[in-house]
Amino acid sequence: MGKKNRHILIAGAVTCLVTALYFFAGRAKQVEVDSGHRLVMGTFARVVAIAADSKIADKAVEAALAEIESVDKLMSDYKSDSEISRVNRDGFARPIAVSEPTYEVLEKSIEFSKLTGGAFDITVGPLVDLWRSAGKKSRTPSEEELAAAKTKVGFEKLILDDNNRTAKFAVASMRLDLGGIAKGYAVDKAIEAMQRAGAVGGMVDIGGDLRCFGKPPKGRSKWSIALQNPNVNKNTDESDLLLVLKLDNAAVATSGDYQQFALIEGKRYSHIINRQSGTGAEGLSSVTIITDSATDADALATAVSVMGVEKGLALIEKMPNAEAIVITSPPKYKLVKTMGAEKYLK
Repeated sequence: MGKKNRHILIAGAVTCLVTALYFFAGRAKQVEVDSGHRLVMGTFARVVAIAADSKIADKAVEAALAEIESVDKLMSDYKSDSEISRVNRDGFARPIAVSEPTYEVLEKSIEFSKLTGGAFDITVGPLVDLWRSAGKKSRTPSEEELAAAKTKVGFEKLILDDNNRTAKFAVASMRLDLGGIAKGYAVDKAIEAMQRAGAVGGMVDIGGDLRCFGKPPKGRSKWSIALQNPNVNKNTDESDLLLVLKLDNAAVATSGDYQQFALIEGKRYSHIINRQSGTGAEGLSSVTIITDSATDADALATAVSVMGVEKGLALIEKMPNAEAIVITSPPKYKLVKTMGAEKYLK
């Protein structure tokens, strides 16, 4: 071998070594910052940021939490000074101007209402209030009470003005409840904030509505998301883990009656309201939707809970980049999933 060739081989080996050292040094610099659980939007939120250094990761976590707090201040129906509370209070008397984020959620809500034939409807507030009161009194609402509440419900009665960005009610005593979409929207906005702050990977979870992107934690090839088993007796040693999803860049939302419900005279009534019947959704104990957007996943999980197995899964099968995993109500607790859901299972 000539001297020139030996120099080329040595130079090549040095280049490979430098590249390898740079690669492993870069991997070693990957930092993970976990916010822990924070109480917000009536539930617990958690943010995990992956970045090149702790300063960027910390900044990404704080940016995400600030975005979540912002959405909560705008859209909470528990905060009297929120935009949604103002709409609920004065929306029949006059059009109420709202911010761009709130208006965006109201628009998306109506889109989902039309898509699902009203299975998703943010105007169910009067029915939610009725059942909440019924739960406290331990009695089911009367037919007259249900009929009266239903007259105040219907996305068709929510009037949006694109030019002035206002919301108005067509009938008195309507009330918006964004519980089936606001958390998902907050997750999406938090993810966007993390990416702007420089995170190369991350996860935001608000009460089971979550989204992940980019690099997962060290030692993992994907983000691992566990789903809870609704058919678990808490008095036994049985695992409450149903299955584990492996995700790259995806959002997940789970709705069900196994955590939030009203127990009246020994019967469990779901907190997810079917506006047609005026009562809690029946037939499904748990609905998990996997898609690109947490906003979409949140709304669709609520809608499928109301639509039931056949109609709900038929809708998801028609939608691009969306999958569903559902558990039917007791006593059977049957697991059913859409055709493409298997690719996410560990």
